[in-house]
Amino acid sequence: MDARPFIDSLDFAGNGRQISGEVPVAGLPRLLDALEDLQGTLQYTICGGADKQGNPLLDVGITGSCRLRCQRCLGAMEHAVRIDTRLLLRDQASLDALDAAGGEDEEEFDSILANPHLDVLDMLEEEILLSLPIAPKHEFGHEFGACQAAGGGNMQKEEKNPFAVLAKLKQTS
Repeated sequence: MDARPFIDSLDFAGNGRQISGEVPVAGLPRLLDALEDLQGTLQYTICGGADKQGNPLLDVGITGSCRLRCQRCLGAMEHAVRIDTRLLLRDQASLDALDAAGGEDEEEFDSILANPHLDVLDMLEEEILLSLPIAPKHEFGHEFGACQAAGGGNMQKEEKNPFAVLAKLKQTS
């Protein structure tokens, strides 16, 4: 495995640099609790730049797939990861002021602390964790990876009208 990538976030953004790479999901330790197994890889691209007001930012793109645990059947399910986000770089004072104002900003972008030694994989892992569903589930009727929960696959077949018994009583009287 290659060395962990670190960047000076302000220098990276100010010079419009770009970094791309690939990371196995097994290399993201905080993600492991959400995974069914360690299969899958993620590709990422980070581009530095500035917004209209000249504030430094990072445009982050992450694609790939991982296998999550279905909360209905507890089996594995493929989950496509597609993240495109913009992160504004701020110093601690402006982040504190933003928190004091209730987190409202004139722009709709997330902010992170500008860091001269930003761990790229930690930042990517955080974005992936924030994007994962709270309770991942297979979709009923989906052919590939259909949920195997008890009754889950036959849910539509076993659905009964609660008034069927009354209809039978009415017919016999």
